[in-house]
Amino acid sequence: MSIGKQASGGGAAPMAAGASLEAMRQRVRLSRLAVWTVIAAGPVALAVALASTPTTVAAAPATPTAVRTAAVAADPAGYAQLFLDTWLRSSTDDATTAQVRLAQSLAPDVDLPDPAPGAQSKPASVTAVRSAQRGGGTWSVTVAAQWADGSVRYYAVPVATSRSGAAFTVTGTPAVVAGPGRAAVAASPYGVTVPDGDLSSAVGEFLGAYLTGGGEVSRYLAPGVALTAVAPAPYTAVTVEQVLAVEKVAAAEQVPGDGARVRIAARVQARDAAGRWPLTYELVMRTRSGRWEVAALEPGAAQAGGER
Repeated sequence: MSIGKQASGGGAAPMAAGASLEAMRQRVRLSRLAVWTVIAAGPVALAVALASTPTTVAAAPATPTAVRTAAVAADPAGYAQLFLDTWLRSSTDDATTAQVRLAQSLAPDVDLPDPAPGAQSKPASVTAVRSAQRGGGTWSVTVAAQWADGSVRYYAVPVATSRSGAAFTVTGTPAVVAGPGRAAVAASPYGVTVPDGDLSSAVGEFLGAYLTGGGEVSRYLAPGVALTAVAPAPYTAVTVEQVLAVEKVAAAEQVPGDGARVRIAARVQARDAAGRWPLTYELVMRTRSGRWEVAALEPGAAQAGGER
């Protein structure tokens, strides 16, 4: 490239830069003129100008939202049980008894029964068997009343609770209803019969010490397991009638190696001065040093679907 061309190319840039600078100066002068014009026009025009100017508004910090935790609804089963027991023992013929006063304090607007003279009105026992929560803080509690002759009646008792769950009121007279139905029961997971041998003997010796006080319970426990015998000892003798297991290894003739674990259900017959009593115990047994030890005494430890 020649020297003349270089010179001509270099002169174009200063000219363009000068034109740009002049344009910027003109814009500044126009802006100043506009501001002074607004000021001269008065405060109203100035306010309009400011209002038309874009403004960036900072977002206000979020206010923490208070979280309300609902109080756990208190089950009024015990309250309904107390009321029904008192109500069944009350009579409109004698409104001065302590039973009547208690019934009226539990249910101020509920009528009392009027039993016939000499009628069997006092139950031998009263037990709440089911509670159903309804809307608006109301419950329906099913209570079973059993009389000395073995007859049983079920009553539905309506109860209202306060918002805090700390106060109750029976809102109406009880209603005689049908008893709860019988629930379907899953097949037992204990499907392996354990023959007489080391495992069944260990179970029998442990339960004998646990229920009769005959021997130290600790000698039958796996390391780290803490169980104490029932005191005072309720029975004089315990006989193992059947041992069932979940795992097949429980039926092996020889004691498995250390660490083998099985879940078993032992059906036993316990004796005392009043008679014989069938009992069932669920145990977890574990092997150590060629013998079975009790790893847990836990009702319901085994779940359906175990190995058979």
